[in-house]
Amino acid sequence: MTDFAVWAPAREKVQVLVDGTAYPMRRDGAGWWHASVADAGPGSAYAFLLDDEPDPLPDPRSLWQPNGVHGASRVYDQNAHLWADLGWTGKQLAGSVLYEMHIGTFTPEGTFDAAIEKLDHLVRLGIDMVEVLPVNAVDGPRNWGYDGVGWYAVTENYGGPDAFKRFVEACHVRGLGVCLDVVYNHLGPSGAYLDRFGPYFAGNNIWGPTVNLDGPGSEVVRRYIIDNALMWFRDFHVDALRLDAVHALRDTRAQHLLEQLAVEVEALSVHLGRPLSLIAESDLNDPKLITAREGGGYGLTAQWCDDVHHSLHAVLTRESQGYYADFAAADLAGLAHVFTRAFLHEGTWSSFRRRNHGAPVDTRRIPGHRFVAYLQNHDQIGNRATGDRLTHTLSPGLLACGAALLMCSPFTPMLFMGEEWGARTPWQFFSYFPDENLRNAVREGRFAEFAEHGWGDVEVPDPNDEATFRDSKLDWDELNQEPHATLLQLYIELIALRKRFPELSDPWLDDVEVDVSEGTGDRTVVLHRGRLRLLCNLGQAEVTLELGQRIERILLASEPVEALGDAITMGPERFAVVMVA
Repeated sequence: MTDFAVWAPAREKVQVLVDGTAYPMRRDGAGWWHASVADAGPGSAYAFLLDDEPDPLPDPRSLWQPNGVHGASRVYDQNAHLWADLGWTGKQLAGSVLYEMHIGTFTPEGTFDAAIEKLDHLVRLGIDMVEVLPVNAVDGPRNWGYDGVGWYAVTENYGGPDAFKRFVEACHVRGLGVCLDVVYNHLGPSGAYLDRFGPYFAGNNIWGPTVNLDGPGSEVVRRYIIDNALMWFRDFHVDALRLDAVHALRDTRAQHLLEQLAVEVEALSVHLGRPLSLIAESDLNDPKLITAREGGGYGLTAQWCDDVHHSLHAVLTRESQGYYADFAAADLAGLAHVFTRAFLHEGTWSSFRRRNHGAPVDTRRIPGHRFVAYLQNHDQIGNRATGDRLTHTLSPGLLACGAALLMCSPFTPMLFMGEEWGARTPWQFFSYFPDENLRNAVREGRFAEFAEHGWGDVEVPDPNDEATFRDSKLDWDELNQEPHATLLQLYIELIALRKRFPELSDPWLDDVEVDVSEGTGDRTVVLHRGRLRLLCNLGQAEVTLELGQRIERILLASEPVEALGDAITMGPERFAVVMVA
């Protein structure tokens, strides 16, 4: 016996088609339709027939779409998996080092099971939590994941829901938390049938149809999102959700969806007895998102901090196009600012937006661990015209300096897959929709977007070409080659250093000091973390830095340095972490 239910408030008749047989459904007062089918069970194929329309449609809350987003749904038993992680007590975000991965390009096979075979590498690296790009059902064999339309179903491209549970379980057995990237601000352009059932949509943004969060019928639509988030925590045992582009969630209600979500996730966390985290991707520079509800905020655990990335990127690469302009102009002084304030734009002028942007962070109340910082991520690489990594731009010395700045920062650090060994494989934008017109639209749209951002004279890879996808897969043979092996060892030692010395994970921005020098031929950064100092020489000439305190120990250096008394002499493009008296 299986109970079927679907919300279709404006329909006069709904039937559920189970294994080829149609069964009538009865409507309740809230617009939900119900039916119980005696012969249905796990694996049964089902779809809904709306009024007298001939096309059966998959369940908006389908947990399993083995034949793609246009095919029939399958009954899936969430309780069939015998979890081996029942002793797992969770992983809090504060103090963690994150690792962002795309399952399809993390390994040659591009599956959850293949990714499991690489988890020991992450343990050796010192990672605490794996952040997985979206895994929900999407039309086509390859995609970044942000075109998903089956929000409750795990894509078969990676192995389906059972395989994802095996992956989460394998992470937990190794002590790794799992953060799942979820997209609630839009649906993909192919296979989004929600509007056939009810008032799920509320217009469009640049990525696709948006969701009705505050109009008529929005109670059930909001539950559609919140129930989905709770499902990942409860039924798939994930530890955190990264919420894609929350600035695109249009909600005018007194209680914003994000706050409502935070309230319900906190309740589930108490029930499960383990920490559950919500991490926003936000372009707003609004501290309200990560301010506790007791302080009038939404109560999210953390947010991605692009200002830290942009500042690090501009300082290391000297790029100044597009949104890097203000960060390049601020240069090292801007880097010092974001390391002590998190945002460069805090109610100040943004030349890229041509307006004032953001609000200041109250550093007395908001700790730095609520900001996820990174040198690279899927967006900042994949939205470059050729998907080139920092490896293609920077010397090994500057790559090492960037890693040291990230790992010694007061923020929650995150790596993008392959960054730890300086992978030379690009990570390009790729997708493939069965519909040719849609493929052409994606191709033309991406080319136009890159041209608008100043990449017009660069040959942009065709996102539909399978070679673009294949070229973006990591080359694991690089690990044992130079200079990759040396950089990998440096990342291992930096992460170990961060975990050994509490000064480096201390999240209070008020306690951070940054000294910079950007004179003629001189580009140095000295980051004060308690008794520890990170010294970076980003320039091309040897420098001697006087610290004003006796150097007791050199804890780590990317290349040999000389210390005498309170002074340290460093060659170009290198760093040292020292302890002072």
